[in-house]
Amino acid sequence: MKQNKWHLLSNERIAERVWKMVLTGDVSGIVPGQFVELLVPGHYLRRPISVCDVDGDRLTLIYKTVGQGTVIMSQMRPDEKLDLLTCLGNGYDMSKAEDEVLLIGGGVGVPPLIYLAKKLREGGKRVHVVIGFNTKSEVFSEEMFLNLGCGVDVCTIDGSYGKHGVVTDVLKKSAPYYFACGPMPMLRAIVQTIGTNGQMSMEERMGCGVGICVGCSIETKNGMKRVCKEGPVFDVECLMLNV
Repeated sequence: MKQNKWHLLSNERIAERVWKMVLTGDVSGIVPGQFVELLVPGHYLRRPISVCDVDGDRLTLIYKTVGQGTVIMSQMRPDEKLDLLTCLGNGYDMSKAEDEVLLIGGGVGVPPLIYLAKKLREGGKRVHVVIGFNTKSEVFSEEMFLNLGCGVDVCTIDGSYGKHGVVTDVLKKSAPYYFACGPMPMLRAIVQTIGTNGQMSMEERMGCGVGICVGCSIETKNGMKRVCKEGPVFDVECLMLNV
């Protein structure tokens, strides 16, 4: 964990209630799947945000406005100085990736897969991405994945963009090793559809973000684990998603 002051370069809306924030600062040690904790003025608890990308000394965060704290974040302007805790949590273990890799994301579970896809492509992996949203106005990141040379399937529940349905509607039972992030119903459906040969980033409400408050603990086959400390990424086979 590192605490640093960051310089805000941009903060723009990219989809319905979804914003992209770009900052510059000390990015050393940040790996795909980790998250940061951002201090919001006037709020005691920091906001945990997944790392979307690292490029040079720039850090990209994509977040959704779901409460007062993230609404305040959306109102932040360039040149502001922000206080972040970085290098939090355990990221994806890319050493387990095969030559062909599947990434599966839903909604705000999509951003951490962008940096992961970038690193996998740099390592010579063939990457196919399946991402799902409720409707066209919520869709983002398709072009980012395409620019990295990934194959991309976009699904919307209402059929207003891409393929009509949810992510599991386009998954095949013979899927390669996968990495996933998204809401719990989606994660459970993935396990039921293609099994446990992969890793998942779990979404839980976090208080401290550093493992002290244990408020984000989940039950696994290896006992209780803190999502912010032992996770947020876990091997699927140790998770209790098929019960």
